[in-house]
Amino acid sequence: MKRTLLSCMVLGLLLLPSVGQSQVPSIPGINADFMGSLSKALGGADPTQTAGAAGSIFGLAKSRLNAGDFDKVAKAVPGMDGLLKAAPAVTGTVPKTGLDSLASSFTKLGLNQTWCRKLFPS
Repeated sequence: MKRTLLSCMVLGLLLLPSVGQSQVPSIPGINADFMGSLSKALGGADPTQTAGAAGSIFGLAKSRLNAGDFDKVAKAVPGMDGLLKAAPAVTGTVPKTGLDSLASSFTKLGLNQTWCRKLFPS
C-alpha cells in the first residue's frame, strides 16, 4: 500500500503545473511536460490515450487506497477529476491484480499492454 501511495504521490507531483507552461487543453491544470513524457513512455500515445492511461492509474490507486489517502493524492494533482473521467469504464469482472486492470484499460485505449508493464515493472 505504501508503494502505491508513493507512486501516486510522485505521479501527482509531476502533474503540478509550472509557471509559463502550456496546459493540455482538454483537462485544465494538467502539466503539458508531464503528459508529453508519459506519452513518450507509452510509445507515442496521443493526448486522449495519455490522459486515459493516467486516469486508469489514478483510478486503480483510488480503488486500493483508503479514502483519506486518496484525497491527499487528489488534492496534489490538478485536473484529477478530468483524468479519472478520461479513463475507460471498467466493465464485467474486475481483474484480480492491479496490473491486469491497467492492462485491460490500456487495451481499451488502444495501447499495447507491454507499455503498462514497462511503466510498472514487478
